Amino acid sequence: MPARNPKETFVLLLSHVRRSTERAASIFNELGNLAEDPHIKDALEARAFVSQSVLDKIDQCFKLIQEKPVQLSGRLEDIFLEDFRKELKEIQSTPARRLFVLAKLVHLVHLQIGEYAALTAAADLTGNYGVGVLLESCLADKLAFVERTRRIIRHIVEERIAERKDMEHVAA
Repeated sequence: MPARNPKETFVLLLSHVRRSTERAASIFNELGNLAEDPHIKDALEARAFVSQSVLDKIDQCFKLIQEKPVQLSGRLEDIFLEDFRKELKEIQSTPARRLFVLAKLVHLVHLQIGEYAALTAAADLTGNYGVGVLLESCLADKLAFVERTRRIIRHIVEERIAERKDMEHVAA
């Protein structure tokens, strides 16, 4: 879809966010399975559940601006998953695999955070304050997920450091 004016650009960007949110549930489930960690899998299943409420908010945004989402290819998510699978196969260490999965999740969500920040600003610029509120709540969900993932990463690293210290004490 060619975007000839700011509103069409906004609809295009909002459509992209909607598409990536739709795909997020399946991506989160796949990444959780590949992480081989029940805690990470639980967190990603919860994230997939939250994605549905985010999708509802985005659909409400479309209703408020009286537009429908445009069709998009979704190639970004396909390429991301393809590269992710290929790179993950090369990682042998279980803790390293877990960290890699979480790092890629954060990477993907940060892309979405940038989109939500831009869309929220655009909604405010155009006077669509209700849309801005909905988008900002979606942004808050993404920021909360990144923070939660950061804590999981820290926990994995702390466990690994504790294991090393225990091994050093046994060896000494």
